[in-house]
Amino acid sequence: MKIVAFLLMLLSAAFAEHLVNAVDTNQSRQMQSVDKSALLEGEPVIIKDTSGMSDAEVREKAERSDANTSKTVRLPVGNVVKAIDKTGKIDISKLQQPWEKLSPTPKAYDWVETKKGEWFKGQIKGMFDDELEFDSEEIGVYSFDFDDIKQIKSYHIIDVNVEGVATIPGILRYKDGKFRIIQGKETFTFNKSQVVSFAASGDKERQYWSGKIAISFDTRRGNRNQYDYTMQSNLKRRTATSKLLLDYIGRVSRAEGIETANDHRVNEKYDVYLTRYFFWTPLFSEYYTDKFKNIRSQYTAGVGIGYTVIKTKVMEWDLSGGPAALRTNYITVPQGTDSSVLSPSLEISTRLEYELSDITDIKYQYKLTLTNKLSGRYKHHMILTFENALLEWLDFDITGIWDHTQIPEVDSDGIKPLQNDYQMLVGIGIEF
Repeated sequence: MKIVAFLLMLLSAAFAEHLVNAVDTNQSRQMQSVDKSALLEGEPVIIKDTSGMSDAEVREKAERSDANTSKTVRLPVGNVVKAIDKTGKIDISKLQQPWEKLSPTPKAYDWVETKKGEWFKGQIKGMFDDELEFDSEEIGVYSFDFDDIKQIKSYHIIDVNVEGVATIPGILRYKDGKFRIIQGKETFTFNKSQVVSFAASGDKERQYWSGKIAISFDTRRGNRNQYDYTMQSNLKRRTATSKLLLDYIGRVSRAEGIETANDHRVNEKYDVYLTRYFFWTPLFSEYYTDKFKNIRSQYTAGVGIGYTVIKTKVMEWDLSGGPAALRTNYITVPQGTDSSVLSPSLEISTRLEYELSDITDIKYQYKLTLTNKLSGRYKHHMILTFENALLEWLDFDITGIWDHTQIPEVDSDGIKPLQNDYQMLVGIGIEF
């Protein structure tokens, strides 16, 4: 307990110091109107376009800006003379720019250019963790490593999350390591290192969501009749400033017509990013039921803070924690014992995602709950998954799960559940 408290104290101190430093007092003149006190209170700041201009008018402004910053072909008389060949005809190629120097004007589509000079037409879904997700009719939904991106020209309004400043919606331009966000009256310019993430703005809620469903099913007939069914689902809603995670795992097993397992767990976690690495969690919660652990229902709700310890192209590791309330309703209890217990608790959790190879990813989740004796004293829930890509949208998953309760509650018959539960799952996962 002392070690846990010490770790949380360090995390809180680092969080407060980094958050104050994130508010740069030397921001450009355009940032002077930002309410920095709101940043310190953990409220996302949005610099809205107050010009009254329509999206179409802002796009026209962006096109004019593109024209002013692009290289134009000059045709002095000397150049025309040099373009005349020996037969007296004009060689047009000598008066034109190489096609590599040309760039499209966004008309109904966003455009992305790679460093190899290839242009892609479609719609920007968002950029998170230095991965640009782009939806094209030709290649489908594809994730580009942002280091491979040379230029971006958006047609749609993009919400850009600038570290320590605000979220700024506008027409997006990116070139030479610089982001320009064009609004009606203002144009904001930032270095690449200042932009945490961005996502398409608008009413299309679907563009913020991604997820995966994994199913494992085993059935036997003959000398022994048995079936085992497990399902996992992971939903993620990600915007320029926040991340919502919804996870479910459930298991049902029967052998010779007798139920041998029936447990379900639903987790929710909502993170709001204040800087590139620090976030706070206004709400994390869990619903859990397991009849073979004598738990009719168990509810957890709390708040916390977190920090992204590692964030690279191949690895992301988050650590978070905070206080919570835990209510447990037992199925049966010894006479004279309350079947419903409300307890304070402290929860610490971590998530690790690591790209082991081009086709294999490792995902690890661990959640530790410290509470009083009536609610089990110490609990943890751990999931380790190896995802092996078969197709772009289809994985072959191998998952190990370990659940532990230090002091399980005895039922009315005096039977005490085991402390540990282990599962090994092999199944197919569908990403969307």
